Amino acid sequence: MAPSASSGPSPTQAPQVLCLGEALVDRLGPPGGDPAGDAPCDDRLGGAPANVACALARLGTPSAFLGRLGRDAIGEAFAELFARRGVDTTALQWDGERPSRVVLVRRDATGERQFGGFAGDRGEGFADQALDASELSAALGPLLPAARWLLVGTIPLASPAAAAALQLACREAAAAGVALALDVNWRPTFWDAAADPASGPTSEQVALIQPLLRQASLLKCAREEALWLFGHADPAAVSAALPQRPAVLITDGAAPLRWWLGGEAGELPAFRVPVVDTTGAGDAFTAGLLHGLVTHPAALVGTGIEQGLDLMRFASACGALVCQGAGAIDPQPLRAEVVRFLQASGPFSPA
Repeated sequence: MAPSASSGPSPTQAPQVLCLGEALVDRLGPPGGDPAGDAPCDDRLGGAPANVACALARLGTPSAFLGRLGRDAIGEAFAELFARRGVDTTALQWDGERPSRVVLVRRDATGERQFGGFAGDRGEGFADQALDASELSAALGPLLPAARWLLVGTIPLASPAAAAALQLACREAAAAGVALALDVNWRPTFWDAAADPASGPTSEQVALIQPLLRQASLLKCAREEALWLFGHADPAAVSAALPQRPAVLITDGAAPLRWWLGGEAGELPAFRVPVVDTTGAGDAFTAGLLHGLVTHPAALVGTGIEQGLDLMRFASACGALVCQGAGAIDPQPLRAEVVRFLQASGPFSPA
């Protein structure tokens, strides 16, 4: 579980992207095996918001992690990782009663993964479920003035305390003029450990997600998530269905990425790379995208299809590089590594 050495922003730089939600361990089972009992398993630090915060720091964009961890070995490993990467932990909460969460991840022979339950619960749930709204509000005050983006997913909505904290952060971000980025990241087992990992949200769960959809300036979802939430998977139509007309990105595994950004539609085939593990590839993509939008904020409102394509190539390269290593965080690339990958892949204008 020890993180690899890396460089990141100076600790004196104010975070420009705030990443709110879960930090946890992905327990990767052997290919084709069961992480609950088969050996060898590979424990890797993960959780989508933590992944994005760490990936942003590797790219050179100052980030902060807003979440809650147990006072345990996992929490200590994250503290060391965040310090090494230069991720701001002003809003990191510590829980003395509940443990950090371990997620059991099945992998098939191609590296594709499926989430299948949890380990470590001592009867009080997990620390990430108890994210405290009042403590978070106090920490947000110093962070919001310099922030450009608040990144969230839907997992905190599965627990009442964490949902309240998430909703508070969204309100305070909106009041401060900080844009919301929503990566739907639908994971039914976080709502019900016995749920089919391939099942979509219920009508009640969709109702809880709707306020986030209506606030987001940037919406990222998988094709099946778009079908569940909107009934179709056309990015322009998804944007038109929401009052604020957000930028929309729709991923579809190895199929081309499709987007609606700045009034322009686009499509990009996936990079072909040797895949070890797809865990965290989407989070690396999100980090690459937010890094580009912090660097070139005008891309959100429209600066031409070529710049939009360069932005998506950069983000997609971040995801492709993560697929070539195990776990979500250790393989995350430096910006220079992304640039070299893209230069080797063809014409490219750096983000």
